[in-house]
Amino acid sequence: MGAEQHIDKSTETRSAWSDYAVLVVDDEAGMRSFLQRALSARGCAVEVADSAESAAVLLADAHFDVIVLDIALPGKAGIAWLRELRAGAFSGDVVLITAFADMETAIDALRAGAADFILKPFRVDQIINSLTRCFERGRLTRENYVLRREVAGLAGGTEGLVSQSQALRQVWSLIKRVAPTPSTVLIQGESGVGKELAARALHQMSARAERPFVPVNCAAVSAELIESELFGHVKGAFTGASDSRSGLFTYANGGTLFLDEIGELPLALQTKLLRALEEQRVRPVGSTKEIPVDVRVVAATNRDLRVEVAAGRFRQDLYYRLEVLTVIIPPLRRRTDDIVPLAEHFNAQLAARLGLPPLPMTPEVAARLVGYAWPGNARELRNFIERALILGHFPVEAPAAQGGEALPLTLAEVERRHMEAVLRQCGGNKTQAAELLGVSRKTLERKCTEWATDAE
Repeated sequence: MGAEQHIDKSTETRSAWSDYAVLVVDDEAGMRSFLQRALSARGCAVEVADSAESAAVLLADAHFDVIVLDIALPGKAGIAWLRELRAGAFSGDVVLITAFADMETAIDALRAGAADFILKPFRVDQIINSLTRCFERGRLTRENYVLRREVAGLAGGTEGLVSQSQALRQVWSLIKRVAPTPSTVLIQGESGVGKELAARALHQMSARAERPFVPVNCAAVSAELIESELFGHVKGAFTGASDSRSGLFTYANGGTLFLDEIGELPLALQTKLLRALEEQRVRPVGSTKEIPVDVRVVAATNRDLRVEVAAGRFRQDLYYRLEVLTVIIPPLRRRTDDIVPLAEHFNAQLAARLGLPPLPMTPEVAARLVGYAWPGNARELRNFIERALILGHFPVEAPAAQGGEALPLTLAEVERRHMEAVLRQCGGNKTQAAELLGVSRKTLERKCTEWATDAE
C-alpha cells in the first residue's frame, strides 16, 4: 500500500460524496482500514468485507453504488464473484484492485465487467479519481434514463395546477402539509387535471427534493414488461433480456417514484408492489436476490379504487396501503375561476416554446372558455390553446357553450373551419382569402377540393 495521503475533509467534498455507498472487499485488514477511513472522510458510506462470501451477505441487505474488489481473495476469487454480480442483479460499478496482475488478468477483468483496474500499491488520489468517475457515470446513467422517459411523456402535458380557485388552494394547502411526511400518497382526479404536477410538488416540498423524481404511467407499459420496468431484470430473464438492468425503484432510490394510473396494474403485480412498499425491497425478474431500496411512492388514478376493489380488479390490502394520505384534485369544470388564468398561462408558455406571439385574451374569448365544460380538463385546454396559436387566432366556433358542441378533435378540423370562415368573410374570393391566410391560392383550392370530396 502506498503512503496515505492527506484526507480532504472539506464541506464541498463531503457533500459531493454524501449520497453514495461503497463496499470494500479485501482480505488485508490494513487495506480495508485504510480505504474505509479515506473514503469515509470524503462523506460516503463505507462497508468492508474480507471475502466475496461475506460481501454477498452485506450486498443482500444494503445498496452500494460501487464495489472496490480485490482479485486475490480466500475462497471465491474476485473476478469469479464479479461475473456472478454481472449475471445477477447488481448494476453498479466494480473497481478491481490487485498486487499481482498481467495483461491477461486485466483483460479478463474488463471482460467480466470491471469499471476500472488499479494496481497495488496505489495513491489515494488514484482510487478517489476512479470512484469519482464511477459516481458520475452512475448519476448520468440514472438521469439520462429518467429524462428519456420524461421527454417521451411530454406530449400529454403535466401543467394544470394554476391555483386561483378556493378548491385548488385547498389542494395546495394539503400538498404542503403532507409533502414532508414519508407516507405513501394517493392522488385522485380525472384525466388531465394535473396529477403528475401535484406529485412533483409533493416531491419538491419533501426532504427528498434533491434526489430523483421518477414517473411511470402504468397504463402505458404492457402487462408483460411492467414488472421488469419497476423492479429490473437479470440477463436472460426473458426473451430480449440481453443484459441486466435496474428497475425504476432502483433509479428512484432516495427519491420519489410516481406511479400514474396505478389502477391499471395487473393483479399479480399488485401483490409484488405491496411487498415492495411494506419491506422496501425489490426482486428483479429472474433473480433470486432482493435489493433494498429507499423510495417514497406517490400513486395516482382516475378510477374509483373502491369500486375496483369491490369488482375484484384491485387488491384491498394495496388500496389501504396507498390511501394513507389522499389528495383529490377537482376537475376544471368545478373550478371555473382557474380557466382563464390557466389559459393565459398556457398562452404565454406555449407561445414562447413555439416562437409565436401570444394571442390576445379578449373578454369574448374568456367568456367562451369559461362557458365550456372541458371534459379533458387542463390537458384539453392546453391543446386548444396550442392549436389556436398555430392557427394565429382563437377559432370562433369553439369551444362551444357548456352542454353544446365539443371542441374540434383534430388540428385538421380546426384548420378547415378557420379557412372556411375566412372564405366567407371574403365572399368566396379565394385569392383574397389565400392572402389573408398566408397561403397560396393553389393550396387553398387543393384544400377546398379535399373538403368537397370528403363531403360526398
